[in-house]
Amino acid sequence: MENVSKTGLQPKKVAVLLGDLNSPHSIKKGVTFFEEEKETISRLKEALNEFEEYKFIYLENHSTLRKDLVKNRDEIKYVLNLCDEGMNNKPSREADIPRFLSKLRIPYTGAEAGCIKFCYDKWKVRNHVKDMVPVPRAYIFGRGDKLETKINFPVIIKPTRGDGSSGITKQSVVRDKISLRDAVSMLREEFSYKGKIMAEEFLEGDDISVGIIGNPPKEYTIFPAIKEDYSSLPGEFPKICGYEAKWIPDSPYSNLKSVPACLTSEKQNEIERHSVKLFEALNCKDYIRLDWRLNLKGEPKLLEVNPNPGWCWDGHLAKMANLGGVSYSKMLEMILKTAERRLGL
Repeated sequence: MENVSKTGLQPKKVAVLLGDLNSPHSIKKGVTFFEEEKETISRLKEALNEFEEYKFIYLENHSTLRKDLVKNRDEIKYVLNLCDEGMNNKPSREADIPRFLSKLRIPYTGAEAGCIKFCYDKWKVRNHVKDMVPVPRAYIFGRGDKLETKINFPVIIKPTRGDGSSGITKQSVVRDKISLRDAVSMLREEFSYKGKIMAEEFLEGDDISVGIIGNPPKEYTIFPAIKEDYSSLPGEFPKICGYEAKWIPDSPYSNLKSVPACLTSEKQNEIERHSVKLFEALNCKDYIRLDWRLNLKGEPKLLEVNPNPGWCWDGHLAKMANLGGVSYSKMLEMILKTAERRLGL
């Protein structure tokens, strides 16, 4: 017999879709999930277990994903899509998850495939929104192109398509043509990146993140902004939160912390207004994280839009929620309830 909650109602069955713990992770160059990430999933399950009105099943094996979804399709209300790693742990296939769920006609939380695919390309996003919000100056070149001779340094070298800061290291911040060539070679050779490359104006002010849960313009919550604290870095290290910070445990970057952003109310309102505008313009759903950076004049410019952001207990979204007085479990509940209202469940 199905368990019932204290309300006397049968719990809503929700499938939680995660990355594949037993498969290599492409960003980590063939390495499977770290022990810390397994602990992160344990904390997720503990937090979701607090909700008596739900019964969660966890889908973590991508090789049997279709079979598992079809088997449970008639019972589950919807999917909590927390697979920000992408199908088979390939970030380039992140949009395949919502596309797959749509084909099976299973409702899900978060952004649709078109939004995720579009936001995966930083150059496309930049050009699409540059008349709506301020963006850094940038240049683009492909394999075989001559490196731009009129670049105004400093710049940061990035893959136009990518996730998890793959290919963005301390070597990516360049201040002359020789370092520019070295950074491009590193991206091509060490990270095997074959796509177009962006040389983006390197902004040296505060690194700001903004998190939103809800669906503008009707109902949404904007959490207090955070900034990266780079005070622990050796002086010669560029102030970025890149590949080393996320995937190299013994790097000086692994000690970075996030702290409340010190913004004037005017600047806070400006960034929040731009963030809500982007949420709507890019057709995001339920929750989002946006990364901004200030120039030396204190002017904010958009770095990246994350329509399917990290959900872990110590991630940026959870840190911002905590600053707003929202616990980790409450943040997850907000995502669930927001999606249910949007889906009419």
